Amino acid sequence: MDTAGSTTPSAAPREATLIVILGVSQTLAWASSYYLPAVLATSMARDLGTSVVTVFAAFSLALLVSAVAGPLAGQLIDARGGRPVLMGSSLVFAAGLAIVGLAQGPASLFAGWAVIGLAMGSGLYEAAFSTLVRLRGSGARTAITGITLIAGFASTVGWPLSALLEAQVGWRGACLSWAVLHLVLGLPLNAAIPRAATAGPARRPGMQEANRAATAVGVEAVAPASPISKPDERWLTGRDGRIAGLLLAFVFAVTWFTSTAMAAHLPMLLQGAGVSIALAVGLGALVGPAQVVARLLEFSLLRRIHPLLSARLAAFAHPAGAVLLVAFGPALAPVFVLLHGAGNGILTIAKGTLPLALFGPHGYGLRQGWLAMPARFAQAIAPLTFGLALERWGVGALWLSGGLGLLAFAALMALPRTAPAGR
Repeated sequence: MDTAGSTTPSAAPREATLIVILGVSQTLAWASSYYLPAVLATSMARDLGTSVVTVFAAFSLALLVSAVAGPLAGQLIDARGGRPVLMGSSLVFAAGLAIVGLAQGPASLFAGWAVIGLAMGSGLYEAAFSTLVRLRGSGARTAITGITLIAGFASTVGWPLSALLEAQVGWRGACLSWAVLHLVLGLPLNAAIPRAATAGPARRPGMQEANRAATAVGVEAVAPASPISKPDERWLTGRDGRIAGLLLAFVFAVTWFTSTAMAAHLPMLLQGAGVSIALAVGLGALVGPAQVVARLLEFSLLRRIHPLLSARLAAFAHPAGAVLLVAFGPALAPVFVLLHGAGNGILTIAKGTLPLALFGPHGYGLRQGWLAMPARFAQAIAPLTFGLALERWGVGALWLSGGLGLLAFAALMALPRTAPAGR
């Protein structure tokens, strides 16, 4: 056991089993939260006597709550391991979905989504990645990619299942059915996660700096060396670490803003570029497969290179596709969709692998919580912000997402892969 509290490689759980457990539980978590409003919002609004905008406002509240809950969940995973936190998230997901399913008006709807937000902050990718790092240390990169490969099908599974449940038992029955699934499937899966070793002895004086909220995104004293805790960027402490953490937080915020904006508005955006309605819907369906193919590439070939290099390529994909679509019109719409999907697929993995490669496993969960906070806020404002841009500028709204993508690419270029000479 090293000082970061991870098990040794020989004591680590079998990787394939862990990938399947977390991959399936993450698929359930994403399908029943992030991808739920797209199918059920209209029925919810009609039955509750409110507007679809109000339903999505409640969903935005869930994203804001998840942003606040993330650092605490990460700190708990650092201290106790991911098993109890993810098990708790299954119970909270079930409670929140039950409250939404039984809602009688906007107040109870918002209350239910606030509870779901607590579960999202402690039960989505950041928590799963932190759980893996707590168990596997610096060797968690492959497992992180494996989880995203499985959970990448969350919309593919979630949207049709939600639609089927709504057709059979109504939107309330659909929410209650998802709640039951968290109890009978999600909870046992998360309970099957191996227990993490207890945290190591207290760190040397000065290392308590890592636990301060202001420094959690990148500033910490260098932990004592260990066999599995050897990131390329151990020099990233003090001012360098603070800057690196801020750059990563910005990159992840741009990633989630663009991903959420495209998820909400891609068909309309493509229609604004001159694509027919039927073709726009068909092209939109290519995003999921493009993400999965990119993640397979990361799982096989790109795993041999530093994650910073693959993240740079991925960050450039959406801006490149945006330029092609704006410049050449609907003929290159498929290229734009495939580039966006592939880039987003790899950047999702980078949210887990880049902090690990740059800072190591020590304090990973808390850092992930803080890095995810601006990303969740960006998610919450993305549908409205990009929708307004699309309404005003049409396909020119891509200058917003493409410009942000270029800034994210520049931020990644500013992060050096290796320590400066002499350090």
